[in-house]
Amino acid sequence: MSTVLGSTSRGGIFASLRVPNYRLYAGGQVVSLVGTWMQRVAQDWLVLDLSDGNAAALGVAAALQFCPTLLLTLWGGVLADRVDKRRMLVVLQMSMGACALVLGLAEVAGFVELWHVYVLCALVGCFSALDIPVRQAFVPELVGIGQIGNAVALNSVTFNLARIIGPSIAGLLLAVVGTGEVFLLNALSFAAVVMALLRMNAAGLERTAPVPRAPGQLRAALRYVRGRSDLVAALVLVFLVATFGLNFQLMLAVVARNVFGLGPDAYGLLSTLVAVGSLVGAVFAARRRGRPRLRLVAGSALVFGVLLTAAGLMPTFALTGAMFVLVGCAALTFTTAANAAVQLAVEPSMRGRVMGLYFLLFLGGTPVGAPLLGVLGDRFGGQFPLVVGGAVTVVSVLVVSAVLARRGLRAKGRVG
Repeated sequence: MSTVLGSTSRGGIFASLRVPNYRLYAGGQVVSLVGTWMQRVAQDWLVLDLSDGNAAALGVAAALQFCPTLLLTLWGGVLADRVDKRRMLVVLQMSMGACALVLGLAEVAGFVELWHVYVLCALVGCFSALDIPVRQAFVPELVGIGQIGNAVALNSVTFNLARIIGPSIAGLLLAVVGTGEVFLLNALSFAAVVMALLRMNAAGLERTAPVPRAPGQLRAALRYVRGRSDLVAALVLVFLVATFGLNFQLMLAVVARNVFGLGPDAYGLLSTLVAVGSLVGAVFAARRRGRPRLRLVAGSALVFGVLLTAAGLMPTFALTGAMFVLVGCAALTFTTAANAAVQLAVEPSMRGRVMGLYFLLFLGGTPVGAPLLGVLGDRFGGQFPLVVGGAVTVVSVLVVSAVLARRGLRAKGRVG
């Protein structure tokens, strides 16, 4: 498991912030992500208001926003390799901001209906599906190959800070003003990203030459990945861990309410503890030096699986909460290591398409894993899905490691 996937970076937790273009990007992202988390809370509340508290309506809204990711992410990766990524991001960010603006104006004016929310959820899902691979492929152009690992970790720091701050602000605003005003603030937050992108020094970007339009480019990327055992191993682990392990957060409410008989404040506390652990993991990832290796991806997945299993066996709420801090830290270590490793392993001309495949696998298992864990939680108790998810993660790491080791031995035999 010692395959090298990367290149050396200069040390320091804020190394990427020495790059002026990345400073602009990170600043815009902080503002926009806080707005995004605010909208998620407000949108759920609005859907419940419009549907008279129908929980199924929340599921429909989430599905409409999520399904385009499965359908369009790979094609977003193709676009990322073909076009100017900065210009593409400006268009996509403006489009998502326009969706928030329309929803906010409709709610403030008092004529918003549930189907309006559904349509805008689907549109945001389409834009987001294209945005994800383009944004991921843009990171190396901002900071260069040597700083990819640090930049990915700092992106996770900003994401988890926003995940802590955004819902808290949204809760206060919902009590003081209303959902429409929250949507309008989120629309305004997209302006921070757009302005940051427009103010960047284009000459300072380490751009890769756009890939000319040609038939079969998606198939070519899949053949490229299939021919790289290190990429296949990393992507298989990403899919299995994301499907069965990282979906543990869906069980937090069940653990708080059904296992320990506590209220929504306990659920909020568990969510915060996971976010705090993730933030700590992101900080440690930003401090990490050297080249990400496949053994780090596998090792962090193994630790995550063991900790998740242990969390599912804890007898008290306090111990469970403490374990979730560690679980959040390990989960973030795995996701940042896997992301940076795959980014550094691929040819620049393939990066957009491979990252599209990465996020398809990362998110695509949710429709399978989430309902399965829910059924297990109903039948065997809220902690059982944690044990199962952790165990599947551990077994996945062991199987992938064994397959790679066997292939390595066969390769040595052929060489000899």
